[in-house]
Amino acid sequence: MSTDYAVDLTNCDREPIHILGTIQPSGFLLALTSDWMVARASVNLPEFIGRTVDDVLGQSLDQVFTPQAVHDLRNRTTMLRGPDSVERMFDVPLVDGKGNFDVAIHYSGRQIVIEAEPSRGHLGDVTSIVRSMFARLDQCQSMTAFYREGARQIRALIQFDRVMVYRFAADGSGEVVAEACRPGIGQFLGLHYPATDIPVQARQLYLRNMLRVIGDVHAKPVPIHPALDENGAPLDMSLSLLRSVSPIHIEYLKNMGVDASLSISIIVDGKLWGLFACHHYSANNPNFERRAVAELFAQMFCMRLESRERQATVEYERRARDISDQLLGAVASDEALLRDPDWLADILTHAIPADGVGVWLSGGYAFSGQCPPTEDFRRIVRALNATAAGKVYATDNIGSLVPDAEHFSDKAAGLLAIPISRSPRDYVVLFRSEMVRSVRWAGDPHKPVEYGPNGPRLTPRQSFAEWKELVRGKSQPFTTSELRVAETLRATLIEVVLRLSDEATAERQQAGERQELLIAELNHRVRNILGLIRGLIRQSQASDPALSSFVKLIDGRIHALARAHNQITEDHWGPAPLQSLIDAEAAAFMVDATRIRSSGEPVMLNPLAYTTLALVLHELVTNSNKYGSLSLPDGHVSITWSFTAKGDLCVQWREIGGPPVKQPKRKGFGTTIIQRSVPYDLGGEAHVRFAIGGFEADLLIPKRHVAEASGASRTIHFPKSGPGHAEEPPMNLLAGQRVLLVEDSLIIALDAEDIVSRLGAQEIVTAGSVDAALDLIDTAPPTVAMLDINLGIGTSFPIADVLHQLDIPFIFATGYGEQAKFPDVHRARPVVQKPYTIGNVARALAALLPAGEISENQ
Repeated sequence: MSTDYAVDLTNCDREPIHILGTIQPSGFLLALTSDWMVARASVNLPEFIGRTVDDVLGQSLDQVFTPQAVHDLRNRTTMLRGPDSVERMFDVPLVDGKGNFDVAIHYSGRQIVIEAEPSRGHLGDVTSIVRSMFARLDQCQSMTAFYREGARQIRALIQFDRVMVYRFAADGSGEVVAEACRPGIGQFLGLHYPATDIPVQARQLYLRNMLRVIGDVHAKPVPIHPALDENGAPLDMSLSLLRSVSPIHIEYLKNMGVDASLSISIIVDGKLWGLFACHHYSANNPNFERRAVAELFAQMFCMRLESRERQATVEYERRARDISDQLLGAVASDEALLRDPDWLADILTHAIPADGVGVWLSGGYAFSGQCPPTEDFRRIVRALNATAAGKVYATDNIGSLVPDAEHFSDKAAGLLAIPISRSPRDYVVLFRSEMVRSVRWAGDPHKPVEYGPNGPRLTPRQSFAEWKELVRGKSQPFTTSELRVAETLRATLIEVVLRLSDEATAERQQAGERQELLIAELNHRVRNILGLIRGLIRQSQASDPALSSFVKLIDGRIHALARAHNQITEDHWGPAPLQSLIDAEAAAFMVDATRIRSSGEPVMLNPLAYTTLALVLHELVTNSNKYGSLSLPDGHVSITWSFTAKGDLCVQWREIGGPPVKQPKRKGFGTTIIQRSVPYDLGGEAHVRFAIGGFEADLLIPKRHVAEASGASRTIHFPKSGPGHAEEPPMNLLAGQRVLLVEDSLIIALDAEDIVSRLGAQEIVTAGSVDAALDLIDTAPPTVAMLDINLGIGTSFPIADVLHQLDIPFIFATGYGEQAKFPDVHRARPVVQKPYTIGNVARALAALLPAGEISENQ
């Protein structure tokens, strides 16, 4: 085989070590067809049975071995179970006059492979030996003692100079965790070896074939003839006990001064945990029986190891549950502990070892121990928001999560983030510092290119001189058990947060109930005052017709105000529909509904605009009843409204079918109200025309007084139901939308999430503070948002500013009526009253979103 190829760290991984086509010379090999005809044989056959390869090829096995040997081999073949099964027989006479052999038999594809070595003595009472080995193993109290005793027992059995217990790390590198060796040859205990020392395909073979022996690294490999079968395929020797050795590995062993080696796989939970790695400094090939006993002991060692590790895991997780219960009990009696990072660090690091703890709650943060700088912690939290929501996240290299992490890796190189809210916003983060420790490598793990005896290929280290590599930017990895414990702690912390939120919600609910009582009492008194004034005016009527007309006029205006007040206090001093105002005026004058015809998109007016327009409409209807189109049976009024390009509301009054109109000589108070109320009170415009065909008025109400008026094409696709009727909003109203909910109460936020989800939202993200919301917007901007005005420690107006700049539609929500002082830029935004219902949220969002988007989703 030519070795003239480019050298890199994958050379060993590409070497086909399972089909080398040669065996070690300590024994011979025969490969048989399914009908027990010899198809292949090792060329050293004459040394063992006195027959050449040409003599036996094509012959039935019973013409090569004695009938009894063939009979025993056939019987043993029936015991092979599974694709990786190997059966052994000891002290078997195969050929008359050639001594006895130890034999191994297995399947390789469709062929039967028989390997044999001359028998070389026996152990005696194997059962007693194995029982004694296990007894010593079970007496070990610690894992360190357990590993060391395993190495001692293997060395006593196979009599090698050095036996090591070699454990693999997650990255494939390994460490010598125990060692038993003869005096005077130095120790490898604690040395690390890079992952490239044991190639990928070698690890796969270790899982299939537990024991591997190299009796003499200087021995010349023996070819198998023929090398290829009739299909041009070599013999797969994955399970062969005599399989020869890769030239690269031979060079590796020679450079270490090792003349013989033996390895036994340590398999735990079906995975390659490690190896018994054995070295001898002269040729040494234990017989089949000793190797078989060593393999049996290794299998029992694996079972004991698996049991011990599971027991240790169970005990560790039990202690962690106790800590979790302690955490829950402590916070239940003192909620301030949840925001005490020192206390959290003390209790959490008893369950999961860490060097620092960072807490991120509702946009606030606190640290204990070794943590990143504040701004970097914010970057980490923002990056965590982009990971899988609601799951524990761990990494031993923060640099893989956020860029430029090197400048704080000495304090925090790895992290375990425990989300404690339903959406990725609040975290308890455990930090582990950098492994600033000298790892004792057995030579340079980067394997520099050198010219060895096999040409320009990767050459193993030439000595065991310690090569120290400082591990930078990485921490000790978090184990699977630690991640399970973190999930337990996450459930506990969420329970704590929910409990605190329940208590805060109960307190807020009580405060809200008190406020509701105050608002209800205030509304009641306002209505009483308006009723009292009307009563006083009516009782003060004189017999003078002119004075009586005046009293009636004033009474009508006060009544109009009372009707408007009833409308805007229906939802606790909130926006009310323009159509309701028109209907109320028509009903007050008992005008046939067909005579006041209105058309326009459903629109809501804020309280100030609503009361102002109530007086204006009252005067318009009054004048029309007296002098205009409503004074004649066939006359009617047309009221239409639409939005300008700027979002202002334009209301048009047109009288049709009335008597001829002419401009009055004297302007009364009613005309003053019509012409000046909207400009003076609302900053809008009012234009009146005394056209011959009928009186006309154009009113322009600024956008800031119009709720849910962000564009001219909005349409509410379902009406508000009447009393006692269920609301049935479209369930796909928010299909395809990414919705941002800003709410400082966790329980209320969950209710809002459920409502928005029922309306068909594709994705929902929640924030409880200004900083958390801005981080979410920066990470992945929403397509629509609902903002709680009062966030406890501030308002959501900074969030609204950003959404306004990004032209992202949003609505406000509040449980406190109209007390909030809105900046001018947001005064026209719609406000949903709490508690949330699917009806009021759906109405607000339907009017907010462009009609095109909604119609496409329906």
